[in-house]
Amino acid sequence: MPALSTSAETLSDTLQKVAANVAPDATQALQLLLISATDNSAAQLHRIFSTSGTSVVLHPVASLSHLHDALTQKPWDAVIYMPDQVPLPLADVLNRIEQFALDLPLILLTHPVTSSDTQQALRDGVRDVVDSHQLDRLVLAITREVREARHRADHRIALENLKESEARFRGLASNLPGMLFHLRQRTEDDYRFLYASEGCQKLFGVTPHDLLASASRLFDAFDAEEKKSLHRALQDSASNGTLLNWEGRTRGRTRHKWINLRSMPHRLDRDTVEWRGIATNITQSKESEAQLRKSRQQLAELSSHLEAIKEEERERISRDIHDELGSILVRLKIEVALLASKLPDTAENLRDKAYSIEGLLDQAMGTASRVARELRPGILKEFGLPAAIECQAEDFTQRFNIPCHVQSDEEISEPTLATSLALFRIAQEALTNIAKHANASQVFIRLHREHGNIVLEVSDNGRGISEADLQKPKSFGLRGIRERISSLAGSFVIVAAEQGGTHMTLRVPEHTDLEPPADEEAQRALF
Repeated sequence: MPALSTSAETLSDTLQKVAANVAPDATQALQLLLISATDNSAAQLHRIFSTSGTSVVLHPVASLSHLHDALTQKPWDAVIYMPDQVPLPLADVLNRIEQFALDLPLILLTHPVTSSDTQQALRDGVRDVVDSHQLDRLVLAITREVREARHRADHRIALENLKESEARFRGLASNLPGMLFHLRQRTEDDYRFLYASEGCQKLFGVTPHDLLASASRLFDAFDAEEKKSLHRALQDSASNGTLLNWEGRTRGRTRHKWINLRSMPHRLDRDTVEWRGIATNITQSKESEAQLRKSRQQLAELSSHLEAIKEEERERISRDIHDELGSILVRLKIEVALLASKLPDTAENLRDKAYSIEGLLDQAMGTASRVARELRPGILKEFGLPAAIECQAEDFTQRFNIPCHVQSDEEISEPTLATSLALFRIAQEALTNIAKHANASQVFIRLHREHGNIVLEVSDNGRGISEADLQKPKSFGLRGIRERISSLAGSFVIVAAEQGGTHMTLRVPEHTDLEPPADEEAQRALF
């Protein structure tokens, strides 16, 4: 090869114009391997790169062993191979670079350059061939190949990251207890799956390929009513831009599956909407909910049954007290009065004792009458709920010396006996709690009608009730009130009163069905 005698000055203008726009990074020196046996070549090339404004580090190597050592030392940006300066076959150089699995562009710098030689070198793996008499192309070739090599490296990294992300996504999707899906809707009935994970096999018994081929395979998994419901849910989600959160049962000969589809819609244009979400099997939770509802219903029925038995027992005890114990006390009073009338005038002490016994009998008769009324207020059947509550308030005032004021609206309609009895027991329990815990000096009870409900309000001016009191595990009085209100399909609120104390409000429908129908959904989920 002729000596590199091309003047650097004659190339400076051209190289500066070109290299200014093609250098990969002007702040970092290019690390170049120069396969040449002469130091003069390295110096001349370094001068040419410097003149073009490209910073380089040239590392000359003269043998395959030197090339091997250099490739193991650090990464390089490119290789300049000058075959006329070193007796190394091109194939050996390319093989040595390939052994390291490096995307390291090799530029062949030689003279003369023929078209056939260039094509053969490019087929062998050389990135470019530059004539040593046209060194203006060397900087361009180096910077171009370095830039493209870095682009290829970035592309490989991006592909590796993409593969890793896809693998991670597929791993997550395969372990999710359901199916990830990407569903597109163009018209009202034109659905197409763009993606479906492997979970569709367990949910619907179809493969992802089946769903991608025809979205109708999803809708065919449900019966006609469920299919209509799913269509309506999708249309509502698409029209309103709201969350799709649909639940339905698949068809099956033996056991049905409950499926939940959940996703936010994404509108691409006026006619196209997409959902990217998840379909999950919620059969177990549905069955648990059904079992829980059934259990609660059974507990409510048991509670109502126990209350009915308690009322029957109270009525029996009240009747025994009124009919038997009351009769005995009346007879005793008559006998004591008769005995006192027959005592001689000289038996003054005995007569006083007889009058004392007669007074005690009056107290016992009053107590028996009050207990009988509390156990089973006959006034409730004869005169209604307002009169029974007023009578209870009077007994409360007399017994605890706490004034209890009752206000009842005249237009209130008389509820059913079961509702009246429940409200009476609630008022009775509320007064008992006030007497035990409130330290109140006044109590107010109001019974009125409001928007088709019967409203009972009980308030006092006592010490009030705290949140901790409401959450006590053994607060059986409040728990009993809640159970009674729940059986009447009513509501119960207890808050602090405006002037201190406690205010309790209960609302129950005027017409209450105490035998609630069985929960159809709960029954369906069990079969």
